[in-house]
Amino acid sequence: MKSKLVLASSSPRRKELLQKIGFEFKIIKPDIDEIILDNENPEDFVARIAKEKATKVSTIVEDPATVIAADTVVVIQDEILGKPKDDNDAEVMLNKLSDKVHSVLTGFAIFNSEKGILHVEVVATEVRFKKLNNDEVQGYIKTNEHSDKAGAYAIQGIGSFMVESINGSYTNVVGLPVCELVNALAKYKLVKMFD
Repeated sequence: MKSKLVLASSSPRRKELLQKIGFEFKIIKPDIDEIILDNENPEDFVARIAKEKATKVSTIVEDPATVIAADTVVVIQDEILGKPKDDNDAEVMLNKLSDKVHSVLTGFAIFNSEKGILHVEVVATEVRFKKLNNDEVQGYIKTNEHSDKAGAYAIQGIGSFMVESINGSYTNVVGLPVCELVNALAKYKLVKMFD
């Protein structure tokens, strides 16, 4: 990698996705309030949060760098499901998703102040859940995999048993749409996949 990359995220999933495609990067956790504004739709929310994370982290990076940030939410019937507050919250979320199609939205931002680049994009993936019975919901919650996951599940883990089908980017559901991110980085000549 010729360009210095910074991932503005504490998410182990985003870290792993970038590592798998061979990117070298530093991690700086963004410190921002992720509060939904009045009348803010889900697409605008994830785009704004990703942009805020990227621009905030860029102010504390010592050397010129390209900062990548993202925010992922699950949306069902216009309701944003973030990370569950506790097991009860997770149970409510999983029951809402049961036997329905929901959207996973990830907003990602690429910020390079030296080159004057700010790219913000939102990627959506449709996910269909099977009909869950109470034993499945309670059993999944006992694994604790739902903790710290938007919509209270992890498609890349045990939670895959709930997913009947997806339409769109798989990595987007994990937390970072890799194809779209790489396309954007290449467009601005910030990173080459294969040097």
